[in-house]
Amino acid sequence: MVLIDVREQDEFELARIQGAKLIPLSEFPSRIGELEPFRDRPIIVYCHHGVRSLHAVFALRHSGFLNSSSMSGGIDLWSQQIDAEVPRY
Repeated sequence: MVLIDVREQDEFELARIQGAKLIPLSEFPSRIGELEPFRDRPIIVYCHHGVRSLHAVFALRHSGFLNSSSMSGGIDLWSQQIDAEVPRY
């Protein structure tokens, strides 16, 4: 599985999920090629609450990355339900 964070750099510095790769949504169209080596693996995309990640998944699926999904609730829900050490903002 590949975990992609589509928030901006300053948000990533505030809170992140260990092992996630940062590709901000604002740069996503020009950087989607970086995910080519992972085309056959599940790609999970997240943002703060889940809206930006939905846009990124739409772009991924349009580009043939059919095994891509948005993490519902984003990092905010992650910090509430999975890892309370991830700061909320």
